[in-house]
Amino acid sequence: MKKKWLGLVMALVLVAAASGCGEAKESEAADAAGGKTDAVAEGSEVPAEPEAPAQTEAPAAQEKVTIMLAAAASLENCMVDELIPMFEAANPNITVQGTYDSSGKLQTQIEEGADVDVFFSAAMKQMNALDEKGLMNKESIVPLLENKIVMIIPAASEDTPDKFEDMLDMESVAIGDPDSVPAGQYAKEAFESMGIWDKINAKASLGTNVTEVLNWVAEGSAQGGVVYATDAASTDKVKVVAEAPEGSVSPVIYPVGIVEASKNKDAAQSFVEFLQGADAMKVFEKYGFSQPVK
Repeated sequence: MKKKWLGLVMALVLVAAASGCGEAKESEAADAAGGKTDAVAEGSEVPAEPEAPAQTEAPAAQEKVTIMLAAAASLENCMVDELIPMFEAANPNITVQGTYDSSGKLQTQIEEGADVDVFFSAAMKQMNALDEKGLMNKESIVPLLENKIVMIIPAASEDTPDKFEDMLDMESVAIGDPDSVPAGQYAKEAFESMGIWDKINAKASLGTNVTEVLNWVAEGSAQGGVVYATDAASTDKVKVVAEAPEGSVSPVIYPVGIVEASKNKDAAQSFVEFLQGADAMKVFEKYGFSQPVK
């Protein structure tokens, strides 16, 4: 009888031990889950996984733009050599292409629909004519520069003229065609104010732009000529012997503006604003231009 009792007691002990072992394993599993079992039991929410940061797109590269500048021939050197490279360096997405000729010819090209964004004239006459036809953006027009009208002779010449009237004594003279070349218009105005235009016109060779007049005198094919002071300063093959008499010509103003039909008005505006800046003005002055007196 004692043996049976002892056997029953041992059986109960083994059952109890097995039950305790199972509870321990459940507790360990809960711990291994980082305490989530307890959190759920207490009614707490399970922390959400942090969201991955949104990916932002890289900024798009600025669109490449090419603008066309139609400028007076007397502006070619400073534009090509310094101003356009300066602007393009600061605005790598904008390329400036230039065409340089008499302002009258450029005016005609714009009237005929030439693909021009910025017009830089050597006189207000051509700019005003385009503006009156609605071909310029009126708000963009700026009277930017002033020039002087001078008389030149070949650098090697031994002649000693010192006033415009001395051209009456020359056998061959050169001026720009007054019908299309602003420098020629100013020359005609000066000679008319002196009462000698008809005599000068009778023997004058008329250049299609001021650069042509400059070259004729530099080469000696003309004894004298009338050009801008800036043109005369661009070469050592000519020398200035006189300025147009004070009051004989209107102020020589160079206006710049945006063509109304331009398809690149923002880029054109950036270029026009650059030309009005202090750095650009230093370059203009280096080439003999000045700011208009206001």
